[in-house]
Amino acid sequence: MLAQRTPHRDLRALERRRKQAARLFAKGDLPQASVARELKVSRMSVSRWYRQWKKSGKEALRAAQRAGRKPLLNARHLQRVQVALRKGARAHGFSADLWTLPRVATIIERITGVRYHPGHVWKLLGSMNWTVQKPESQAKERKPEQVDYWKQVRWPELKKTLLASTPGSSSKTRPASASSPQSAGLGRREGKPRS
Repeated sequence: MLAQRTPHRDLRALERRRKQAARLFAKGDLPQASVARELKVSRMSVSRWYRQWKKSGKEALRAAQRAGRKPLLNARHLQRVQVALRKGARAHGFSADLWTLPRVATIIERITGVRYHPGHVWKLLGSMNWTVQKPESQAKERKPEQVDYWKQVRWPELKKTLLASTPGSSSKTRPASASSPQSAGLGRREGKPRS
């Protein structure tokens, strides 16, 4: 199963930082190393920005529209892929309702005509805010009525019996004391310090 996640890079904030560097360059009284410290960036970045600023002015430090190569799939394609993924794998002829990277690559190719390596499909899913989800496995012999009985009747009975048999317990939970067997062996080792 897949779930959605949040995006990550702020190109406008990066542009604001470069323009702040341009204002500091225009003052003329700060060395590049001080500008780098003030903006918390590397000296190499400040040096590169300074060369661009000196050559073409403040406009040279504007942000690019996007970083990297243009994507093969546009927003409409990605929306159609998302709709297909939400229908489930079985709706597309797969034997189990589980999305794998090769299966998603197949669906992308069917819908858009663009072929992607399964390793790159992971990046595409990330750009669409989807994350991996581990399917919950269940035994084939599982009987739902027995599971319900266990959860609703048997387990509460066992909890009551366990709590009643614990000496000195008046609440459902009790903190482990330093002398209790539950806390034995936990924490830092006493004795010689590690070298």
